[in-house]
Amino acid sequence: MTIAPSQQLPAFADAQAFRSFRSDPPRWLPIAIAIARSHGVDGPVHVFSTGTNLVVGFGDRLILKIFPPLLRAQFVSERGSLMQLKGRLDLPIPEIVAEGERDGWPYLIITRLAGTLGSEVWPSLPEEQKERVLGQIGETIAAVQRAPLGQLASIEPRWDAFMRRQIEGCRARHERLGLAPKFLAGLDDLLRDAATLIPMDAPPVILIGEYIPENFLLACHNSNWSLAGLFDFGDVRAGWRDYDLLGPSAFMAAGRPGRVRSLLGGFGYAKPDGALKRRLMALMLLHSASDLNSHICIEGWQDKADDLVGLQDLIWAE
Repeated sequence: MTIAPSQQLPAFADAQAFRSFRSDPPRWLPIAIAIARSHGVDGPVHVFSTGTNLVVGFGDRLILKIFPPLLRAQFVSERGSLMQLKGRLDLPIPEIVAEGERDGWPYLIITRLAGTLGSEVWPSLPEEQKERVLGQIGETIAAVQRAPLGQLASIEPRWDAFMRRQIEGCRARHERLGLAPKFLAGLDDLLRDAATLIPMDAPPVILIGEYIPENFLLACHNSNWSLAGLFDFGDVRAGWRDYDLLGPSAFMAAGRPGRVRSLLGGFGYAKPDGALKRRLMALMLLHSASDLNSHICIEGWQDKADDLVGLQDLIWAE
């Protein structure tokens, strides 16, 4: 397939214009197919409608991810992470088959993992299997963090600068997002303590940032579901290890003591003591995607806690 000169990937001034473009595959899919074929990749085409970048599957073996120039940092993160973690995990992750650039848009062709998307399975899993999977997620986080940083050490912003920027903008962010006044009331005290609660200069580790059901695969053997693959490394940063406990804590543990114990135990923590809970609460409020009203999967949590201390006890129940 040959692309006419007029069929080019355009430049966008802002993310909203790109999202509009991405949501209209006929505008870009012919170019994606041509990129794939230039690398000898063919097969049934499947456009992934979710996600941040342009993502197309070719059969059950390969995926093409095309990154707009304004999200080049995600390409750098994804490419660097897949290279750095290759061969260092027991859990499958994609492998880079080819890479290149088209009209200033970098791209990766990567292997497609086998399994069922976690978000499709997680809600229906029996409780004991949810605990099992969360234990495996904790183990996976720890395994990723044992890998050397390599070129990921140069990803900006550095952890201390990132945390200080998040601390500065935290109150304004959560006021804008509508966090209840009873939780905002304790925010200044928590932010004042954040610089000592959260290690700023400790040796950094690889942080994926999003250990959530949309970013992992599950497989079933003998009626038992297990973690089968991890993907999407576009938001990797380097920093303090506890940061990666936030996604599964907010989206999956649901304040259930058994789930919390499994997640933290797999990671290597014996139990969520007061100091750990307060640090995790601070990190949850400072996370780059923090929005408690949307992200805490405990039904009625706003009415079950009177302040941030009560909320941390609710999320990381013992």
